[in-house]
Amino acid sequence: MTCDDDSGGPAPEQAHLWSTPVGLLVLCWVVAAGLVPVALLTEGSVDRAFSGAALLVAVAAAGALSYLRPRLRATPEGIAVRTLGGRHHWRWELVSWRVTTSHRFGRTVPVLEIEVPERDLAGGLLLLGRFDLGAEPEEVAERLEALRAR
Repeated sequence: MTCDDDSGGPAPEQAHLWSTPVGLLVLCWVVAAGLVPVALLTEGSVDRAFSGAALLVAVAAAGALSYLRPRLRATPEGIAVRTLGGRHHWRWELVSWRVTTSHRFGRTVPVLEIEVPERDLAGGLLLLGRFDLGAEPEEVAERLEALRAR
């Protein structure tokens, strides 16, 4: 998946970006916008408190998803991952990854595990699923391997 970078300019030909799907981001903002009149027009202090709390959660979720775009960027030089703590960059020789599966709610869920230097990121392990990447983790791992081989 080749896209424009988040600064508005064209990305280098070799840059690959993965993010939460735009449709989900738009849905979060639509829900937040829909909760504004509900919070303002609700009668009763308890109802207003609950609808106000729902509005705050929706705005926080939409804001976080907007800030975290693109979640993962890969170039021939290395990878960059955006977390709530900011953007982190690593050269290929400093990272390794694998796709693992876990079982949740009767489903098998693949997860891309990226190991990075612990000094750069607490714990040194990033877990990115299909929701974070907007693509299957196996496909992303294959693309990362192809970029690293260049």
